[in-house]
Amino acid sequence: MSNHLIHETSPYLLQHAENPVAWYPWGEEAFLKARAEDKPVFLSIGYSACHWCHVMAHESFEDEATAEILNRGFISIKVDREERPDVDNVYMAVCQAMTGSGGWPLTLFLTPEKKPFYAGTYFPKTARFGMPGFRDLLNAVEEAWTHDREKLIRSAESLTNAFQAKETHARVSKTENLIEQGLSGLVNSFDRVYGGFGRAPKFPTPQNLLFLLQQYEKNGNAHALHMAAFTLERMYAGGMFDHIGGGFCRYSTDRHFLVPHFEKMLYDNALLILAYCKAYELTGDRLFLETAERTADYLLREMRSDGGGFYSAQDADSEGEEGHYYLLTPEETIAVLGKEAGEAFNACFDITKEGNFEGKCIPNLLRHPRPTEWLDAEKQALLAYRKNRAHLLTDDKVLTFWNALAITALCALYRVSDKADYLRAALSADAFLEANAIRGETLYASVKDGKTGSRAFLDDRAGLALYKLALYDATLDRAYLDAAVRHTGIAIKEYFDRDLGGFFFSGTENEELLFRFKEAADNALPSGNSIITYVIARLAVLAPDAISEEVAEKQFAYMKSQASLQPTAHTAFLTALSDLEQPPVKIVAVKAEDRDRIPLLAPLGANMLLLDEETDEYPLLNDRETFYICRGFHCLPPVNELKRENLIGR
Repeated sequence: MSNHLIHETSPYLLQHAENPVAWYPWGEEAFLKARAEDKPVFLSIGYSACHWCHVMAHESFEDEATAEILNRGFISIKVDREERPDVDNVYMAVCQAMTGSGGWPLTLFLTPEKKPFYAGTYFPKTARFGMPGFRDLLNAVEEAWTHDREKLIRSAESLTNAFQAKETHARVSKTENLIEQGLSGLVNSFDRVYGGFGRAPKFPTPQNLLFLLQQYEKNGNAHALHMAAFTLERMYAGGMFDHIGGGFCRYSTDRHFLVPHFEKMLYDNALLILAYCKAYELTGDRLFLETAERTADYLLREMRSDGGGFYSAQDADSEGEEGHYYLLTPEETIAVLGKEAGEAFNACFDITKEGNFEGKCIPNLLRHPRPTEWLDAEKQALLAYRKNRAHLLTDDKVLTFWNALAITALCALYRVSDKADYLRAALSADAFLEANAIRGETLYASVKDGKTGSRAFLDDRAGLALYKLALYDATLDRAYLDAAVRHTGIAIKEYFDRDLGGFFFSGTENEELLFRFKEAADNALPSGNSIITYVIARLAVLAPDAISEEVAEKQFAYMKSQASLQPTAHTAFLTALSDLEQPPVKIVAVKAEDRDRIPLLAPLGANMLLLDEETDEYPLLNDRETFYICRGFHCLPPVNELKRENLIGR
């Protein structure tokens, strides 16, 4: 029998539509029912590619006895964190405050007024490993609600009041030399043996790598380049990278980058394409370009809708097992490729009888990081075999912010590879968002089956401005620059705190939750505040009259105060700050004869302006196409030919 999720579009919610739990989607109907029946609310937040979300679902939400307890004593709400990041962020902050940690599935108990009094993450059905059983927890909460409700309500009120009264700006620490502080923090946490930062688990955090690459490009910091390049090499060589089908899994569960958490997320792959493109641009190492292209080709092959938008994620589990889709045995490869080719492939990719993950093998190149050939035909054969052997669930909703990152990445890849297919894919995704996620000035955070989700959040609007700038960089079409200016202006109108600086995550058109918060620190993705600050820094050069000095000054002051508390958690902002303090190359092209060629000659970090006619400031040289190259406040003599190799570097 279906529950109230049956009419939702989210693949994650639909996974639970046939549960015996009487789930409701997030909305006033559920809370009205909780008030009418005088019951607490059980709130469960997750996402479709989450392994432990599936585990808890199979153990508890598909279990009739557990569902009976939930249906008797609670109103149960299921939320897709990717569709409602505002709800997730609010209650994740609560969970972290109450328990000191967080994660998914996120488990909370609320009053009918949406105020939380208990929080946690995954709970097994019955107690084990020192963790309370979910059934026992339900019974305890139901008992407390019946006999000691005032205590729960006081706790919920106290916690809610603390968050509502929390200062929206940070206590300022030392804001001088933030870039040096960020670099120092990354140096201190760098794993010199295996690459990456810290110990297991290791997340890709591409914004850290882009910051390091920028510091090498601007200041010649060789160690910054080494940390970024070595980490990119190890991530590619290990099991995080899918050597058969391309693309990266979510993170490495070990220090060596061997065993990944097998879900694939659009945003990880988009950001990693950007990092590999930049590394290729600075080093000329074709391994980085090959990795970026294979990652993009995976997105175009498996994650793109017919309309051009990109899907959100692919699951970690298949056939009921984590990673099953990706694992191989020596016998399988030999059966597919033949004895000679199969044995050679096994030797190269560490596919052995002993196995490296639960008796089977994750293909990797940690022992052979530089293969002499790419073995493309063998990979294609194994990819076809893999698809016939198992099926991966794909979350096919289109998220605006994540698509913005994918478009930005494809534009960068086009510019370093000179392959027009990547630009065409970026333009197609842009057209999809314009047709499906935008209605006048209103932007929506998601699209699924032609239906829009909630109103956009800061990340969505900032991402839109970011990718419009990327399309401008790739085409020099002024319409994209004008669009970036327009969306930045809307972001300022809807999200900016004119009193204290900083942008709120939720805007004036979003649902009002327990409290309105700002997210400055980067997590798996750069924060919306970091991205909009980067956009503001670029517009200061490309469209200097577009953003008021007051807004820019307040935003940078706010972000500095936030970054001062933990610089390494704000590297995307530090990248923007570095561009403010050391502006990147500015190229003015006057009467460019082949406008499609010009973006391919400019560095990814450059600002370029195209003038159709000469001016007093930028006259033609020799009455021919002319380029002015400026660094900071110094411009080189004009030239008639632009050579990319002369622009990259310091």
